[in-house]
Amino acid sequence: MKQRIITILTTLVAVIGITLTAQAQHVFGVKGGWGASTARFYPKQEMRMMWGGYTGGVTWRHYTAERFVGAVGADIEFMKRGYSYYPYFSSENPETKALRYTRHINSVLVPIVWQPHFYLADFRLRVYIDLAVTFAYNISSTYVNELQGTAGTYNFKLVRDNRWNYGLAGGGGVAYLVGRNEFSAGARYYFGYGDILRNTNKYVGNTTDGPENPFATTPRRSPLDNIYITIGYGYRLGKASEFEAFERMRESRARRAEKRRADAERKAAKEAAAAAAPKRSALQTTGSK
Repeated sequence: MKQRIITILTTLVAVIGITLTAQAQHVFGVKGGWGASTARFYPKQEMRMMWGGYTGGVTWRHYTAERFVGAVGADIEFMKRGYSYYPYFSSENPETKALRYTRHINSVLVPIVWQPHFYLADFRLRVYIDLAVTFAYNISSTYVNELQGTAGTYNFKLVRDNRWNYGLAGGGGVAYLVGRNEFSAGARYYFGYGDILRNTNKYVGNTTDGPENPFATTPRRSPLDNIYITIGYGYRLGKASEFEAFERMRESRARRAEKRRADAERKAAKEAAAAAAPKRSALQTTGSK
């Protein structure tokens, strides 16, 4: 696992180094969104996606005007996430079957982002893929235990709970550029690797816990997954010369389009002249007779 993390970080550093050497722009912004989350327990448990979560935070991107190179950056975002667990879902009693344990977790996430992209609409529309390594810290938590009819604050225990998590994320979106302003919309799926609960090898005190812990035996794995749709606004900083790169590309594209139009007109004129030549020859032959 350590080797995998080192490899990921090394790749990110290489990508950042390549990108920062090019002519580039810094974009600072804010974003917010809505989505859902769940947990992946092992051994597998009956879970349901929990909707109604939200996220919001600040963003930084560093990207070039060159196509496909993309952007690197980071986010700092607050996220409300969690899971819904149905321990008696296989019960034949409908009332017991519907009972669930729900936990909401308030976290701060820091995704380290790489965004390969390309431009459309005369370099005003940026279409990107979102790839990230994420790090999270769980600030606080609440729970609702319908099995025992209780609810309240979830008190973290050092021997039972992991406040720090990590994972990967992927998604995509579009950004519309208006001068120095950037308006964006996108979606991102967060795939957790770090467990929110310590496994049975590290914690066996379930029977003495209160209603905040519904597990008779702590799951071996318990990462969180989240999916969120967001909208955002960014402001591009940089020298005027950096923005002129986009203008030069637009002018170059316009010149190429004009050249293609002129070439097409010349080709059409040649074809028309070639088609008219036999007719003129026939008329000249008829006139000489």
